[in-house]
Amino acid sequence: MKIGSRGRAAANRRHAWQILEAPAEDHHDKQSARRRRGRETRERAWHILEAPTGELPAVETTTAMGPEVVDEATVHFVLDLALRIGEVQMANGAGASDATATILAITGALGLPHCEVDVIFTSITVSCHRGSDLPPVTALRVVRSRSLDYTRLSNTERLVQRLIRRQISPEDAYTELHYITDAKHPYPRWVSTLAWGGMAACIAILLGGDHWTALIAFGISALVDRVGRLVNKTRLPFFFQQVIGGLAATLTAILVVNVELVPLERPTLVVGAALTVLLSGLSTVSAVQDAITGYYVTAAGRSLEVMLMSAGLITGVAFGLELASSLGAERTPPPSTSVLDPPDVYVVMLAGSGAAACFALASYSRLRPLLVAGVAGAVGAATFGILRVFEVDQITASGVAATLVGLGGGVMSRRLRVTPLVVAVSGITPLLPGFSTYSGLSQLASGGSLVTLMSAVAIGLALAAGVVLGEFLAQPLRTGLGRLERKLAGPRMAGPLDPGRRLD
Repeated sequence: MKIGSRGRAAANRRHAWQILEAPAEDHHDKQSARRRRGRETRERAWHILEAPTGELPAVETTTAMGPEVVDEATVHFVLDLALRIGEVQMANGAGASDATATILAITGALGLPHCEVDVIFTSITVSCHRGSDLPPVTALRVVRSRSLDYTRLSNTERLVQRLIRRQISPEDAYTELHYITDAKHPYPRWVSTLAWGGMAACIAILLGGDHWTALIAFGISALVDRVGRLVNKTRLPFFFQQVIGGLAATLTAILVVNVELVPLERPTLVVGAALTVLLSGLSTVSAVQDAITGYYVTAAGRSLEVMLMSAGLITGVAFGLELASSLGAERTPPPSTSVLDPPDVYVVMLAGSGAAACFALASYSRLRPLLVAGVAGAVGAATFGILRVFEVDQITASGVAATLVGLGGGVMSRRLRVTPLVVAVSGITPLLPGFSTYSGLSQLASGGSLVTLMSAVAIGLALAAGVVLGEFLAQPLRTGLGRLERKLAGPRMAGPLDPGRRLD
């Protein structure tokens, strides 16, 4: 009885579990599914250890990696335009860092997202990266000719500003750049000759000479400029042109002293003024700027050019002294100058302003840059004169004066729409060591030491470094003044002031 009831209970439990569970599968199908799941698990583990590379690509290549750029024809056009603008800047004395920043600004504004610029002394190379699917486009421009035309440089800078602000199309900018580079100088050549002579006269007064000394310095420098112009037509290398210039200046001064046409108290100032004129065209500021900003190859090239041109000038002066002595000249201009007194500072300031303005005119500057350069020359000469009155050494006084010139030019020049390079180079021109160069050569010829000549080199480096330091110090001041001007742009007395336009 009990056994029968237990059997019925077990049968009932099996019947109940059959109601709750799914229908039983075939035993063979269960084993096949189990083996299939085990094989898939092992395949997944193997794929984790080593990804398949034979059937599928490792990286999807449906879309190109890197920046999206415009078509190839536009890339070539933009690169050519940027290179031509950089060539104009380098040919007129701009630094490698300035040319690099200008080219990157132009390519970025015209749709080329990533470019690399390599500037050396004689060439400019730009490479545009176009992503992973296309090779980069590289363009090269050689800087063959170098000449000072500050009007061309200023017009090019204004064109760059309009191009970056989208005020002119790239095609029109290319055409306007062609007009700028092919245009003649804004003044005749004889105006430049008179300006070089006026610069020499102002420097003679700056060194303490009288009106006769200034007049003779004017005539000699104008003559040297005309001789250099004739020699330049024969395509003679610039080294020999500097030799001829130094020789002509020295022999003419010795001739004036021995003939005694006019009474000269200190005839050596005539030679010093003429040598300052010949030194003024060298790119000392750009060489120091390139060295400080890290463009060492370009700085080495510019420095070698400055050294070679200075060596040519020194060779011409030394050869002139030896030639005059061999011809039996009784007297040569002895190196002597005067110490500044407090009342003479006003004369120094006026003479420095005139020398800087004459240099800007000789470099074909327009009226506004010429006036700004005159103010910069007055500031630099006055600072130098005041420091010399307080018996500060010449190297320190030159460096401090050049720093003030670079600072003032960096802050105010762009607001006056004047290229800072024009202001800086013109402002330090009256302080160039022409007289120290002649004094060092005279001492070396008489068996002296190289101390004075090395002092002239130190003065030139101090002037260039001071200008670069002043421009560096002007950057935060210029930015702060721009923000203040935009903040105070309330009632407008004339014309709208666009709040979206950067004024710094």
